[in-house]
Amino acid sequence: MRTFILFLAATALLAACSRPPVNRAGDTPPQTEASVDLTRYEGLWYEIARYPNSFEEGCEGVTAEYALREDGKVSVTNTCRQGSVDGPVDIAEGVARVVDESSNSKLKVKFAPAWVPFASGDYWILYLDPEYETVLVGSPDGRYLWILARSPQITPEKLEEMRNAASQRGYDTSALRMTEQPLGRRELF
Repeated sequence: MRTFILFLAATALLAACSRPPVNRAGDTPPQTEASVDLTRYEGLWYEIARYPNSFEEGCEGVTAEYALREDGKVSVTNTCRQGSVDGPVDIAEGVARVVDESSNSKLKVKFAPAWVPFASGDYWILYLDPEYETVLVGSPDGRYLWILARSPQITPEKLEEMRNAASQRGYDTSALRMTEQPLGRRELF
């Protein structure tokens, strides 16, 4: 039992040391979308940009696919191609649960096994265009931020719109890293 407790303590310490820096000003939680239709939100999204983080190191051609489950939760399938858009595929499966049912804009996502009690992260839908074509998602602590889109590329104007939405919510957009994506819609496998 003592060995297991030491293992958990070491794991928690390593996790704390590998956390990305805070890239958001202020202590007030950021504004999220007033209402998100999860049925419209589900489907495939391409990662356009992100804050660097350890679990996506070396990832290009990143996608996230969301699907509503019968229990009200959302299945999450993140796909990464190591090194380039044609690199080997890594897939992470997770489950999200809505924590703010009045708006559906605040979720908790868990990629760890169910028995790990502290391994979920905030997934807040900060800005979503009315057509559900681009979205800004992040954690309220400013450690994580993503720009996602329904297609692999977006216009410079749309990218600027998303950066402005992030800035208005206190996020440092200079920390965003662009994600390499294929030049057109195509099957990723």
